[in-house]
Amino acid sequence: MPLDEAAVFELPDATRELRETALAFARDRLAPNAQDWDERKHFPVEVLREAAALGMAALYVREESGGAGLTRLDAAVVFEALATGCPTTSAFLSIHNMVAWMIDRFGDDAQRAEWLPSLVTMDKIASYCLTEPGAGSDAAALSTRAVRDNQGYVLNGVKQFISGAGSSDLYLTMVRTGGPGANGISALLIPKDAPGLSFGANERKMGWNAQPTRQVIFEDARVPATALLGEEGQGFRFAMAGLDGGRLNIGACSLGGAQRALDIALAYVQERKAFGQNVAKFQATQFRLADMATELEAARTLLWRACAKLDAKAPDATAFCAMAKRFATDTGFRVADEALQLLGGYGYLSDYGVEKIVRDLRVHRILEGTNEIMRLIVARTLLGR
Repeated sequence: MPLDEAAVFELPDATRELRETALAFARDRLAPNAQDWDERKHFPVEVLREAAALGMAALYVREESGGAGLTRLDAAVVFEALATGCPTTSAFLSIHNMVAWMIDRFGDDAQRAEWLPSLVTMDKIASYCLTEPGAGSDAAALSTRAVRDNQGYVLNGVKQFISGAGSSDLYLTMVRTGGPGANGISALLIPKDAPGLSFGANERKMGWNAQPTRQVIFEDARVPATALLGEEGQGFRFAMAGLDGGRLNIGACSLGGAQRALDIALAYVQERKAFGQNVAKFQATQFRLADMATELEAARTLLWRACAKLDAKAPDATAFCAMAKRFATDTGFRVADEALQLLGGYGYLSDYGVEKIVRDLRVHRILEGTNEIMRLIVARTLLGR
């Protein structure tokens, strides 16, 4: 039986339409403002709400919960398209989507009713709090503690590198309610106005300047018992489930940013002249461009396969998500850096937009699990551990 290329390698019509909508939004609302947002360290909440009005704030939240009910592949295509306009903004939208999905997937009816209507519209914005000053890659070693009493939970500890901190209205936070290790971790839904919750200064960063990154600090912070997501001891499992999808999304953001950098480089080398001819006519330039396009396409194909695995709940989905995240974020950064090199000195200037893409994509190899941890996940799967 011959291979049906369209069925295996082409996006469904509905997904292509989604991509066109996201590309148009990126072109019209993100790209013209991305450099300004970066320079001013401006968090474009109103523009995010415009994206939410198009259904992009709850892409894989179920329709009965008010979301779009789309697949992980649909979501990856949307985030890649949005990242052609601004990787930072697209990446924050991914984080918000992850929190909304976790509430829909693991929350009870009351929690869904309380939070999802406003998260779907982004009238309220959500952040994800796992990393701590002393617990990054070793997430199961987190020390923020929540103690249960007859009024709810009292929290003490600090979360580090939290996107949206200080601006977000809700913080899905992993805390220790039991003993050491993963089984002692629970998840709490903590509103911004919880007593005892405060924030550190906005971090000065290499990139991702269009979203705030601050510590989230709990000093005898208090939330009611109804803030518990699921049951005590399930938080680490919830966190890892959320990160499978988050890794696909951040990989997609890397591909979108890199694709934009490649497009800028393609236009530049066809206009720029050196030694009496367009730079695009040099074989060395052509080979470099060909490699960049090939590597992006290979990363995109692996990412889409990992999306299909996650949608199908395949037993090896986590390993494929790790493979795709590692490969897509490494490839995206490398392609963006090559694009900067093709522009020469002009690539180093902010006017062309490539240097911002390079700065934004660099952190993708660290967050949602470092690429070293992605290799560890894959290796453990191969070795049957």
